[in-house]
Order: sequence, then C-alpha cells, then structure tokens
Amino acid sequence: MQRPQKQGLYDPEQEHDACGVGFIAHVKGKRSHQMILDAEEILRNMDHRGACGCEANTGDGAGILTALPHEFLRDVIKDDLGIELPPAGQFAAGNIFLPQSETERATCKKLFEEIVLQQGQKLLGWRAVPTETEKADIGPTARQAEPVIEQLVIAAADGLADDAFERKLYLIRKQVSHLLRSDTSLTQRLMFYVCSLSTKVIIYKGMLSTEQLILYYPDLADPRYKSHLAMVHSRFSTNTFPSWDRAQPCRFMSHNGEINTLRGNMNWMRAREGVVSSPLFGDQMDKLFPVCEPDCSDSGTFDNVLEFLLMTGRTLQEAVMMMVPEAWQNHESMPVDKRNFYEYHSCLMEPWDGPASIAFTDGKYIGAVLDRNGLRPSRYYLTHDDRVIMASEVGVLPVAPENVKLKGRLQPGRMFLVDFEQGRLISDEELKHQYSRLRPYGEWLRHQRMELDELDPKHAVGLDDQTLVARMRAFGYTIETLKFMLLPLIRELRDPVGSMGNDSALACLSDQPRMLYDYFKQLFAQVTNPAIDSIREEVVMSLECAIGPERNLLETSEEHCHRLRVPHPILSNEQLAGIKEMDHRGWRSQQIDITWPRSEGPAGLTVALDRICREAEEAIDAGMSLVILSDRQMSAERVPVSALLATGAVHHHLVKRAQRTRIGIVVETGEAREVHHHCLLVGYGADGINPYLAFETLWQCRREGLIEPPSGVEATDDAAIRHPAELTREDRNLVTAYRKGVAKGMLKVMAKMGISTLQSYKGAQIFEAIGLRDEVIDRCFVGTPSRIQGVDFAVLAEETLRRHDLGYRGLAPSDSAVTTLPNPGEFHWRAEGEHHAWDPTAISDLQVAARGNDANAYDRYASHMNQVNQVRCTLRGLLKFSPVEQSIPLEEVQSAAEIVKRFCTGAMSFGSISAESHETLAIAMNRLGGKSNTGEGGEDPARFEPLPNGDSRRSAIKQIASGRFGVTASYLTNADELQIKISQGAKPGEGGELPGRKVDET
Repeated sequence: MQRPQKQGLYDPEQEHDACGVGFIAHVKGKRSHQMILDAEEILRNMDHRGACGCEANTGDGAGILTALPHEFLRDVIKDDLGIELPPAGQFAAGNIFLPQSETERATCKKLFEEIVLQQGQKLLGWRAVPTETEKADIGPTARQAEPVIEQLVIAAADGLADDAFERKLYLIRKQVSHLLRSDTSLTQRLMFYVCSLSTKVIIYKGMLSTEQLILYYPDLADPRYKSHLAMVHSRFSTNTFPSWDRAQPCRFMSHNGEINTLRGNMNWMRAREGVVSSPLFGDQMDKLFPVCEPDCSDSGTFDNVLEFLLMTGRTLQEAVMMMVPEAWQNHESMPVDKRNFYEYHSCLMEPWDGPASIAFTDGKYIGAVLDRNGLRPSRYYLTHDDRVIMASEVGVLPVAPENVKLKGRLQPGRMFLVDFEQGRLISDEELKHQYSRLRPYGEWLRHQRMELDELDPKHAVGLDDQTLVARMRAFGYTIETLKFMLLPLIRELRDPVGSMGNDSALACLSDQPRMLYDYFKQLFAQVTNPAIDSIREEVVMSLECAIGPERNLLETSEEHCHRLRVPHPILSNEQLAGIKEMDHRGWRSQQIDITWPRSEGPAGLTVALDRICREAEEAIDAGMSLVILSDRQMSAERVPVSALLATGAVHHHLVKRAQRTRIGIVVETGEAREVHHHCLLVGYGADGINPYLAFETLWQCRREGLIEPPSGVEATDDAAIRHPAELTREDRNLVTAYRKGVAKGMLKVMAKMGISTLQSYKGAQIFEAIGLRDEVIDRCFVGTPSRIQGVDFAVLAEETLRRHDLGYRGLAPSDSAVTTLPNPGEFHWRAEGEHHAWDPTAISDLQVAARGNDANAYDRYASHMNQVNQVRCTLRGLLKFSPVEQSIPLEEVQSAAEIVKRFCTGAMSFGSISAESHETLAIAMNRLGGKSNTGEGGEDPARFEPLPNGDSRRSAIKQIASGRFGVTASYLTNADELQIKISQGAKPGEGGELPGRKVDET
C-alpha cells in the first residue's frame, strides 16, 4: 500500500505513528538462535502496541533487526548461488524491496550493479528471499503492495577495512535510492527500498502483524540463523498510511513516539548541506544529499540523520546525545562538564524534540534513550546469564525472578548502553562523564561564546510620538489590540486568556484588511503525543538559543561554539542597536530594508521580496554574520512588507540554496506585538525579534495614563548603555514586563505542541494556513499545509496598502492619541466592523424564540445564521451537498423520529453554557432518543434521577478529561458512552483554557 499523493485535505507530510519497541541482546556477544525466538516472543507480546486496518490480517508493520548471521548466510548463499562468502567483515548483505514489475525490477537491479562497480566493490549476487505469503495469511491490502524481496551480497574491494567498507556501502545505497526513487519513468519506483546493507546487521520487516513476521520470513525460523542481538518493532499508524518500507526497525534505530519538530529539523539539515564536508567522502559528498530522504516517516528521517553522523565519523552514542539531549539549560544540579558538553553541541545542532523512546544499534553497541520529558515508557532487565532485555513495558519475555540481576526504567533524557566489545552494560552517568571530558568544552565556550552584553551600542532608538499613531494604524493596531492584548499582557505578565471562542470571520473570508498572521492557526499535540505543562515542567523548557553562522557539522573544534547566545528571542532596542553596530570578534551585521515604494502599487510586493532575498545572499557573500530585516523605513511613500512574509521568504530562499546556516536573521518590525505573531516569526526562521512599535505603544500608553508597569518587574540597567533621553526607568520596566509576558506565552504555545526548547521550535513551522494560495506557501512557508488555497501575493499587497492608507491617508491632526485608533470589532461586534457569527440580529431572534417558544423567530434565527456562515465566517458554511443521480425511495429511508436518535450535542461543559442550558439540552436529547454530552465539567449527581414528569436531565455521554472535574465512580456508571480526552482539559499547557474568574471558591 503506497502512500497516497497530497490531495484535498490530506497531506502525507503530516503523518506520524506510535509503536512498541524492544530488544534482547547477549552482553558478552554470544550468538544463538534462541535470541531470535526470544525476540519473536517479545514482538508478539507487544501486539497491543501495533495495529491493523479494516483487515485483521493486514498489519501496520512489524520487523526485526539482528546481527548479520554469518553461518546461515554462508550456507544459503553457497546452496542458492554456489558462492563461497569471504570472511566476516569482508562482505555485506541486505534485504532489498523491488518492484513487482519484472521490467522495472530489472532496471533497479541493473543500476544497483552499476553503482557497486563504479564504487570499486564486488557484487557477488542476488538471492531470492524465501517468503510465505499464504502460510503467514497476509491480508489483501498488504499483498497488493507486497514487493519482490531479494538479498544483495557485496564483497569488499581488496584492502578495504571495516569502517571504510561500511562508508562505501552507505554511499552506494544513497546513490541508488536517490536515482531510483526519483525516477518518474518507473511507475513502481517507491516500491524500491533498501532495508539495510551492512557488514554488521540485517533487517527483515514489512507490512505485517507481529504474528506474521516469522511465518512470512522462513529465514528467521532456521536454527542456523544466530545473533547476539535482536531489535523488534511493532507499528501503530495513528494517523498514517502503513506501507512495507515504513515498517521498522530502520537501519540503525527503532522509535516509539513522534518528532514534533520534524519540519524544522529537515530544513536545518538541508541548509547544512551547503557547509558540511568530510575527508572520509571527499568530492563524493554531494552524492549523499539530500541527507533526509523524501517519503520517509519521522522515524525514518531521524534514522537518516543518525546514519549520516555515524558514517561521517561520530560515534553512535555521541550522535544520539546530540540529537536527543537532556534538559540541561535549567538543570542546576547537572555536573558542569556535562552541561558544557550539551551547550557546546547545541551550537552544532538543534534537538529533535517530541515524545520518544529510541532503541539504537550499530552491531557494536545496542542501547536506548528517552526524550527529555520521559513521555514514553522504557523498561529493562539484566539477567545473571548475561542477557539484557529492553522494551516498552515489563512482561514481554518471561524471566525467572532469581535470574534477574538488575532491573529498572529509563529516566527522562537518560541513556542505556551495552558495549559488546567490553561485554558489559555502561551506565548513563559513566557514558556521559566519558564523553563530556573528551574535549575541553567549557574552555572552548568561555573563549568563543559571545553574549549580548558584550556588544556596546552607542545609540538606541527611542519614542517618536509625532508619527506614532500613523505608524500604529499602518501596522494594523486597533483599540482592541490595546484593550485585549497588549495592556492585559503587561498587567498579567502572560498571554491574555478569553472564553467562548472566536466567532469573527476567517481572515480569508473577511472584508477587513487582516494581518498575514491571522491566516495561520497553531497546531497542538493530540492523542499519542502529549502536551507539556509549561508551568510545572518549566525545568525542561528553555528560550535560550545560539544564533549566527554555524560551522561544518561533521567537525569538532573550538570555533564551532563561536556563536551569539540569546537568552530571550525578544530583543530590546538597546540589544538591537548593539547588533546593528557590531564589529566584534569577526562578526558584522547588515540591515535590509523590507519596505517598497508605494508608487509601485501591489506589484511592488514581489519585486521587494526578490530584492530582500538577493540582498540576504549578498550579505553572506560579504562575510556578514547577521542580517536585520527592518521595516523602520516605512513612511507615507514606502509600504512595509509583512515581517512574516519577508522572514519566511529569506529563510526558505537560503534553505533551498543550502546557505541558511551561514547567517542569522534578526527582525526589526513594527508589525509583531502578540505572542502569536512572535511564535510565527520564530517558527518560520527568525533568530531574534525587536518589536519596536509595541515598545513605543506601551511607552505612549503610560504617558496617556493607560498603563503602569506591574510591581516587582525591574529592568536591569547597564551603565555602559546610553538610553534615549526621553525614556524613563518606568519605560524600561514596561519593556521588561512585555518580554516576560511574551516569554510565558511562547513557552505555553511550545508546550501545547510538546516542544521543550525554542531552538527546536525555531523553523519548525508548527502551523497550518487557512486561505493562502500555493504561490505564497511555496515561496515563503514551504511545507505548511494550506488545504483550501485562497489569497495570493496580489491580495496580500492590496490588504497591506489598505492598512497603509489608514495611517497615511486622511489621518486628522487631532488623531494623535492612541485612544483614537480604529476599532474594527474583531473581538467584539460593531455595526461597521468585522462580521461575526453571533450578531445582535441572531441573538435577538434566538432570545425571542427561546423565551416565547416562537417558531417563526427560530426560523428567522436559523436562516440568518446559515446565511452569515455561508457568506462570511466559516468554511463549513461554504460546503454544499452534492446531488445524486438517482434518489432513494422514501419508503427505504428511516423516519425522522428514528434518524434523530443518532444526533448528539456538542461537548460543552455546564460551566461554559450555564446549568440551565445544559440541562435543557439533556432533556431535549433524551426526549428525542439522542445523546447529550457532559463536556469535561462533570455532572451534578442530582441529574441522574428522573424528574417528576418523567424527563431526564442525565447526559448519556460522559467525558473524562485530564482536568478531572467531577469524575467519580457514580458519574462513570451513569453513562451510556464514555469519551476519554487525551491531552485535553482545562489546565495549563494542555488543550483547554480555564480563566481563573470562572472557578468558584467552593
């Protein structure tokens, strides 16, 4: 079953999965067939962690990785091919998935053979891997996609050592895979897949269930098949299409979890391809690119990068620690050497963040690591007979209690490792102590790391109150911006929380000139992917980043940590001035104007984007370390490009040219002011943001008596910095309060997606666009889902010009106070403002209908709501029923009384809509025979009893959420249907929000 192409609302890039993973190994490296049998039992006992589709005999995927079985291969290759294999280490074998088409299969094999010869190796032959489709009872869907499986055997060129031969094999496989899987002349090209090709390990896997694996592959049941290790995996495709190639284990690892930052990790790896080099591959380095192969799952992509690091000289343990680091930034008790190790390597690569239990092996070592939050289970046993067993849970393999030497579970961020050469288990503490002292990381950091405090700004821009309101209007500021967003953020030191949702028109359906940011919605963690509590789990979260040019990822030197440490993504005017003026330790910056002449009209937007991207490239060629995208040049004659559009365009332009890691991007903008705006800018590549107009707005609000800095928030003054004369200490305190509030808001947004560090969130694009056309997405927001198309650059330019007119066309001299800003009614309905689903007409008719039992009023209400939704506010209102060619006879259709029994109300708690409304809905649904839903607010036990007139207020559907309101045994037993809400609930960091004012003291 090949993954479908992107179409409609489906996008294959959004696929993830959750699985069962485990391994068994003999610590001393003793090989036996029992190891395979035990691994099969482990796999079968994790059947509940795998899954199947509508066909019980078509699994989502199962597989096993073992050591290369030399004795077995020597015998079967001689029997099947008549060939004597070279000594162990001098030959490699791997299972290859090939197309069903005989012609295309021959093409694949021919190219493979040519590349092997080009690389100077010896192709010994192809062995048909025995498979038992009937005996294993493979389902129809799996059979339809079943590839032809053959085993390729390659001998090393004379004099080629183990690691050098492994690198040749890697180079061969990458070349062949890139050429064949991208060859559009092959209709079955995606059937071609190299499971593994190594002198050390081999993988048997497929679109199978756990029970089918050993039945399907008779090789595994052969007593001659012996190994000292066996890693198994059972796949559960939570929201993915299963396929043969996406089954695990991957070539070096198995993964239970999800990589939340995948899109960003892939972009950064692509960008690094322009600066990486290795003497191990020399001028053949380009043949390894792209490192991240297309059409991979998140696990497969992680494996691609792990393999790349391993093959270019890093050890398996070091590569895993780079990609899945511990939470080191706020870990006060962490040893200094270990902290230095992690901080140094954070200058090389961002974490691959998300819930993960990862088992890994290269044949010399086998081990496992847990994500920094410990959001996946991993248990292990070490026995007296030198076996080590690790799996997603205990009990996967029976072990006599008296045989247990050691048992435990992996801790967050900790690693578990078996060294077969030393014949022992290496503890996390010993392993990381060893690696943290390999090099003087602390000394390197002291010498090379740069701090913002080192920069010496001569002048910082202050408040220009003469042009302030004009600029605010041109950048889309409104009275509501101040009332509901900026001023509450200062008072509460957090992103303001509202209730009852947002019923205003989507940006793509609005008549107002909406901000580009309004076209994006944040994604959040769901089901198998838990959110983080940004308050209680603050210790694992961090906004700190190293920015600026990166060096060659494949080397390790003191200069690699020569980067600028930025503790907070929001930069003050003084910090930005230091960056603008910097000529420090070899670093310089260049400012790029992101405005265009108004005289050019809407066409000027794309011309400006071309110029901005070109100037960014020229800055790299000129040796600049940072570029500053600035819209300060906005005036009556110059129109600002949206900072988000400019940032995304430059970021992706440089990613495509593999130059992004050669320069940092700082944004100086009057546009960004809300937490959502800052998250979008960072999510699309900004390294730092200076929201200068937000600062000026707060300063002016203080002068107009609208706000004072909250108590306890004090700016830390540096005597060396010359602050603008017109700014007071209170003004600087407002900036501190703003940065603190934004920090808390950004951490909460990251936590909702299960991401712990801003370094991982940066460039990760954890958003979905609603109403942007592909021409915008493909240039500025590559890879972002935009399922319904929508506006193009021309419309965005028109909206920008309309906002610009608000500031510079027809502004009266009296409009000099911030209180004279327009009020378009985006949050609260206004007669001439934004359209809302709930307007006075709808509310009035509904009240008349409810209070007077007036059917005519209800009809008016329903007609009005349908019209509003169709014209203005929602996507669902634009949908129409497709007519059928032939209608069904009425006598074959159930009566309305029967149909309504299938109706359910929405899951709204009584706290959100009032007890009276909630009980009325329950009574109505019970009369109809349908079902009402408690929501996550619980239910009064008095409602379990019928009313005197026979009506019931009891909700048939009961919800259980992580908020746990009112969940009791009685509550659960009084349910016809239970809904368990995973990673939801009104508590911090999770799906819902509960404003404090809505909680009773009792």
